Amino acid sequence: MKIYLALISAAALTLSACSQEPAAPAASAPAGSAASAEASAASSPAASDAAPAAASSADTACQTVIEAGDDMKYNKTEINISKSCKEYTITLKHMGTMPKAAMGHDLVIAKSEDVDGVAKDGATAGAENDFIKAGDERIIAHTKLIGGGEEVTVKVDTGKFSAGNKYEFFCTFPGHLAMMRGTVNLVD
Repeated sequence: MKIYLALISAAALTLSACSQEPAAPAASAPAGSAASAEASAASSPAASDAAPAAASSADTACQTVIEAGDDMKYNKTEINISKSCKEYTITLKHMGTMPKAAMGHDLVIAKSEDVDGVAKDGATAGAENDFIKAGDERIIAHTKLIGGGEEVTVKVDTGKFSAGNKYEFFCTFPGHLAMMRGTVNLVD
């Protein structure tokens, strides 16, 4: 029974270290076996792996992965960026199979009040320009346009966000804006 509790404790530590979600409280065990389980978990290889994973949690707090597919939807409707991040990395993965010319996606960040204008100007810029108007200063960050099975990463300078403004991320491929739009929040 003590070995079983030790294994469960080690697994919980490993999973909580790898997760971006807070760890759930451990199930209580009889007083005599709890100390033994902690001692066994501390000496297990999984416990020693938890420390480096916890140390890199600051790095994972400043990045996210957004997926999009042939259904014209992002898998997230919010990006929460910690104010402590000087730079925030976003990876866009196109999980669909259709080519860029038919179902391309990008990820653009701008003030909410500028989204419609950026998308309209992007449509006139054309696919050869990734539906982004050259030199558009309303854009805080953007990826290139990608097709099915591709991925792209963009680094966002968080110094470009101002307190009191609302921000959104969206796709500039013509016709996608209505379904591919979410909010960007600065959080503590």
